[in-house]
Amino acid sequence: MNVADFTFELPKELIAQTPLSDRTASRLMIVNRKTGKLTHSQFPAIVSYLEAGDVLVLNDSRVRPARLIGTKADTGAKIELLLLQPMGTDRWEALVKPAKRVKQGSVIQFGNGELRAIAEESTEVAGGRVFRLEYQVDDIEALFTQLGEMPLPPYIHEQLDDPERYQTVFSRSIGSAAAPTAGLHFTDEILTAIREKGVQVAFITLHVGLGTFRPVTVDKIEEHQMHAEYYEMNEETASTIREAKKAGKRVVAVGTTSIRTLETIAGRFASEVQACSGWTDIFIYPGYEFQIVDGLLTNFHLPQSTLLMLGSAFSSRDILLHAYEEAVRERYRFFSFGDAMLLI
Repeated sequence: MNVADFTFELPKELIAQTPLSDRTASRLMIVNRKTGKLTHSQFPAIVSYLEAGDVLVLNDSRVRPARLIGTKADTGAKIELLLLQPMGTDRWEALVKPAKRVKQGSVIQFGNGELRAIAEESTEVAGGRVFRLEYQVDDIEALFTQLGEMPLPPYIHEQLDDPERYQTVFSRSIGSAAAPTAGLHFTDEILTAIREKGVQVAFITLHVGLGTFRPVTVDKIEEHQMHAEYYEMNEETASTIREAKKAGKRVVAVGTTSIRTLETIAGRFASEVQACSGWTDIFIYPGYEFQIVDGLLTNFHLPQSTLLMLGSAFSSRDILLHAYEEAVRERYRFFSFGDAMLLI
């Protein structure tokens, strides 16, 4: 299957640069994933498309403010690090700009020297390095909050006034390099309305990593390799999903991170759902047979992206690309701070 088959024309002005002041003010396109029928609405209408007994699965990962701007200790050159994930005690995988200035042994300093990063080795990813961090405080996460910035995607060029707008209201487990953006539309009030309807709200964790930033550079989809990301599911969520499936109720995943976690676990346990944790590099594209998920809430994604391919697998390539063409005609807002689509 060709990557080029997942191309569509997207005017740059439709790429949302800032979040709406009201999280729930985004638009919602409802797509029947079997027939392709489209309905245009506003996000609060999601409550009416969920039914008593359904399970809504949310990713509670929280974004780490791990975009660090520092200087090389020997030359004073400006260096940017995006910390992706820990690799053991005080060792981290990161993306570096400009990478050509950072060799093995290079020392990068941040703040007034509160944090130092020593480059130990390169990774297979362009611009990727492994760093050993040196610091004097007990709480490294607090230091990241002090020195770091939110790692907004490269297509967002505006400053973010409130860092919490790049966090979901239910985020609690810190570890992501990017937000699970389908969850950004929810407020506590919307979640309360969903629960009052009899829908069960459950949480998984998947820490969004390098895959979010990696373009697909191969011509054939089958040749693309996803970067592994860490996930967790507790027994409460596993039990809730098992009971809903036994009762013939639907499992609706919020975001591609949730659906990848659920389908990874189903594959690991022969279509069963069990509490577990681990690493997943699952790549879902057309031809994949879904085992757990019956509905998907997602944002509008980049052309030729793995996220677009996942959505096409959950519906069909033709239906999804038609929906995207309609979204462009109707001037929907795209990407992280954009509008939402419910495939159900």
